Amino acid sequence: MLVKLNEFIPEQSGVVKKIQAEGKIRRRLFDMGITPGAVIVMRKTAPLGDPIEVNLRGYELSLRKSEAECVVMEVEK
Repeated sequence: MLVKLNEFIPEQSGVVKKIQAEGKIRRRLFDMGITPGAVIVMRKTAPLGDPIEVNLRGYELSLRKSEAECVVMEVEK
């Protein structure tokens, strides 16, 4: 099942399928290691919901919800 990263709940994980962004945002996501095939685990959200904290490739990363919305993930059900 395909889901956007911003729709994840804490401790949910999945594999990046594609990045739906262009230009600077796409480049920024790739530079942070968010590439197709990467496994991402959602750790937590800020009290007001933005940003979110994820774990990928062995490190913690904070993303804005607008950035997470560009990341299409495959989740096992």
